[in-house]
Amino acid sequence: MTIVEFLLPGMKKMFGGISLFIKEVFFELKRVNWLSRKQLIQYTFVVIGLSAFMALFLGVLDAGFVYGLTNYIVK
Repeated sequence: MTIVEFLLPGMKKMFGGISLFIKEVFFELKRVNWLSRKQLIQYTFVVIGLSAFMALFLGVLDAGFVYGLTNYIVK
């Protein structure tokens, strides 16, 4: 028995499993309810807006802590 004969059944099983997985992925993607273009744009702006607000809020909070620590605690 050569190495190819030894490995061939396992390779067929492995690649058969991969191809089955890919077929199932495409089947599931056909069943997905995708957002409309308008909804996608609206939700994208909501996420960007909330992210910017949180970044600003945490930046102000951080600056306040730094100011408080350097001027009142560490002195």
